[in-house]
Amino acid sequence: MGSKASDAGKAGGAGKAGGSGRRVGRRAVLLGGGVAVLGTAALAREELARAWWRLPGMEKKRVEGELDHRAAEWTSASRANWRRADRPDDYRIDRVVIHVVQGSYATALKVFKDPGHGAAAHYVVRKDGHVAQMIRELDVAFHAGSRDMNERSIGIEHEGFVDRPQDFTAAMYAGSARLTADICARYGIPVDREHIIGHVEVEGTDHTDPGPHWDWDRYLKLVREASKTRA
Repeated sequence: MGSKASDAGKAGGAGKAGGSGRRVGRRAVLLGGGVAVLGTAALAREELARAWWRLPGMEKKRVEGELDHRAAEWTSASRANWRRADRPDDYRIDRVVIHVVQGSYATALKVFKDPGHGAAAHYVVRKDGHVAQMIRELDVAFHAGSRDMNERSIGIEHEGFVDRPQDFTAAMYAGSARLTADICARYGIPVDREHIIGHVEVEGTDHTDPGPHWDWDRYLKLVREASKTRA
């Protein structure tokens, strides 16, 4: 599961110390003073390219709670546990991060709805393969403990415990693989271990999930099969 409140800070959560500089930069860019505030024209152009859609009348229309994965059920995470964005226009999506809850499906939904938790993933997968979507893929979820990884990735939580291989059921693997195949197809993400990673592999993390019992070979095979079926 994603880190607690510290994750929001490192991830650049709205109102946190990690995000304040970027918000000042965007405001300065939009007011025409970005180069002076940010120090370089290149950085100002990068910030402007990411922030143009925030100008009045420029934001894309969206339906709150609209599903990105049609097989999922919508149940919203607390607004404190994610940051509004317009991905992939402002941040390229090129990673899927696999998590394990260290608890039940119900526990994951409960804590992700808690504004004091400071973290949430886009999706939660139950043992029977049922998928809940809690955050739009457009938006940045605080799930990986790294601002850069949060901005570039989709986070998927799985019910269970890392030291209980029996928790990783065939139905869970299959439902999660279909979800990951769908995500990879939408954003052109290669189906390999460089782009589909565990939380433990995020630089700087102190988490160990999905743990030694997560069968990566089996999972990637299922994702590839689901990708062919989807195509």
